[in-house]
Amino acid sequence: MANSKVTVQADDQGNVIRVSKNNPEFGHMRLIQNQTEFSTSGWVNNKQRSTLVHGTIENLTTLGFTSGQQLEGNIIVTEQLTPFSETESERDLKMAGDTGITCMAADPETGEIVPIYRRTKYDPTGLAKPAYIPHVNADEIRAANGITSTVSTNEEKPMSKKEKEQLKEVVKEEAIEVENETFEL
Repeated sequence: MANSKVTVQADDQGNVIRVSKNNPEFGHMRLIQNQTEFSTSGWVNNKQRSTLVHGTIENLTTLGFTSGQQLEGNIIVTEQLTPFSETESERDLKMAGDTGITCMAADPETGEIVPIYRRTKYDPTGLAKPAYIPHVNADEIRAANGITSTVSTNEEKPMSKKEKEQLKEVVKEEAIEVENETFEL
């Protein structure tokens, strides 16, 4: 399955432009796209990405987008180790599904374990590439999902059928990437 086109999505009342509650001169539009990803560990996953396009009401209206309109380009994920916003740094933390666990990474310069920050954006050219950062706290995330690791330092213990089913569910979560696990589906 290839990536679908980017689609303009209206709210429940049919509004394409959503006016800011804090300042009626500004607003945003929501865009969605179905994407197929292939991980470095060999997993394929179908995702629905979304992003918000912000602007003045005047500029957003000038675009003339309608509900369901399809656009060229892609919605791109960007991850980094520094906050996108100094005033709202917690807003863009990469979370592991519904666990409440923040995905963490090793800073390549200092070795310090720091949070991963994640945002999506619309790229009308379709040329931008996503920027992912692997997380290092997979065991913490598995534990939060009620899954214990079956890999020891010297040998692997076979997984039970129940553990395999639990792991399949974890793999479906956007923020989870299974590393160093081998099993049959």
